[in-house]
Amino acid sequence: MKETPMQRSGGPTTIAEFDARLLAVAPDLPKRLRQCADHVMANRERIAVSTVAELAQGAGVQPSAIIRFCQILGFSGYSDMQKLFRDAVVGWPDYATRLDRLRGKGSDAGLLAEFVEAGRHSLEGLLTTVDQQELEKATEILADAKLIHVIGLRRSFPVASYIAYALEKMAVPAMLHSVTGGLDSFQAIRPGDALLAITFAPYSQETLDCVALARSREVPVVALSDTAVSPLRRPDVTLLAVSEVDFGAFRSLSATLCLAIALSVAVGTRHQAEGLH
Repeated sequence: MKETPMQRSGGPTTIAEFDARLLAVAPDLPKRLRQCADHVMANRERIAVSTVAELAQGAGVQPSAIIRFCQILGFSGYSDMQKLFRDAVVGWPDYATRLDRLRGKGSDAGLLAEFVEAGRHSLEGLLTTVDQQELEKATEILADAKLIHVIGLRRSFPVASYIAYALEKMAVPAMLHSVTGGLDSFQAIRPGDALLAITFAPYSQETLDCVALARSREVPVVALSDTAVSPLRRPDVTLLAVSEVDFGAFRSLSATLCLAIALSVAVGTRHQAEGLH
């Protein structure tokens, strides 16, 4: 691979720049470096704490391939790329720190107003992040499925449970996977079914494992996720992208829940129409 101006311009200084650069170079990467890119996208939360050998083992490549991958993105080496992610972890505070930063920032009504404003911006952006053709394709896939498997853990769980609830009320066969007690129930996924997966950075490994199993069984996957380089952005996954504006490092689910109800109703409507014929 020839050196490009992007390689010589220096490494990304923010996660957003990293995402943009990776998205730009990924289509032209050779096989081994593409493996590096896929593994990095699926395990971004591990970069800050993994050695180059550990990351290489996970990607199924030699450490030298990881280093070359870092250089392609403009970094001097792996430690340079790792520093970006370590700084990002430090920059995204824990909940105690977030609350401390908001203390004394105004009244309760003021907090409400700030979150309303963040939600408004998120909702306005939804029309630009969701591709209309992908939305129609997602609706068709889910409506035609014998059983819709729904998974979304941690922050995504309220979205997944709401979708499962809405589908149940509309008489659309659906199964919610909660991984309670370490029981994932993934073996219930069968040909003819469809999987609806919801996950946001830092991406849930259990959700990614469920997607991998569905893909291995040629079960169609519809995903709700956030960034342009989400590990769920694959040719065999129908991705509906949604971005939430945060306030005080707290992200709401305003736009995500709006997309969830729109998709659920669209599926219910089509499922009912097809059932009447």
